[in-house]
Amino acid sequence: QVQLVESGGGLVQAGGSLRLSCAASGLTFRTYTMGWFRQAPVREREFVARISWTGVITYADFVKGRFTMSRDSAKNTMYLQMNSLKSEDTAVYYCAADRLSSTSEIGSYDYWGQGTQVTVSA
Repeated sequence: QVQLVESGGGLVQAGGSLRLSCAASGLTFRTYTMGWFRQAPVREREFVARISWTGVITYADFVKGRFTMSRDSAKNTMYLQMNSLKSEDTAVYYCAADRLSSTSEIGSYDYWGQGTQVTVSA
């Protein structure tokens, strides 16, 4: 049974940093694309970043240069380092796993975590 558990969210001032973690069980990073998504109030869930099973990382344009995604296969954990946070980054952040493809499409992801709240104060 696949389980994804996010942690690391919280309240931070604009310009600050947070590191999110996603602990995965029941899967191996060698065969899954792992993604980060976010959903702000009254907005649709949107793609943030993904890492393919081959290790290729793709970012949404609005986080390039500020967010860094990584994974630790030994710990089966992936991370999202978020720097230079802005108020518009406020959202619930989700990690997700895609077994069959490497896309940014929400519908392609098979498993989702419960989300962790990130709030950036102006």
